[in-house]
Amino acid sequence: MAAAIVGIVIDGTKSIAANALVITPLGETWFALSPGSLNALQAGIQRHISPYLWDPVLQWVLMLPNWAVIGGLGFLIVWLTTAKTRTADKLPA
Repeated sequence: MAAAIVGIVIDGTKSIAANALVITPLGETWFALSPGSLNALQAGIQRHISPYLWDPVLQWVLMLPNWAVIGGLGFLIVWLTTAKTRTADKLPA
């Protein structure tokens, strides 16, 4: 969740500086941080799983704003890890 907030702040700063809306795609950020791992993921998925999974599905995900994808994953992790706590709180004593 913190990484998503950092992504929002970075895009907001770029937008203010450019005087226009700037949204950084996840794929661009990933390529800037670790191009080898992104290329290895692409090759692995196309060879071992399906080339159709890479082209329409994962390329679409990589074009989404980085903060949206990272924030969504963070929200999902928080929701999954707190689901047990919420269920336990509702049980009668």
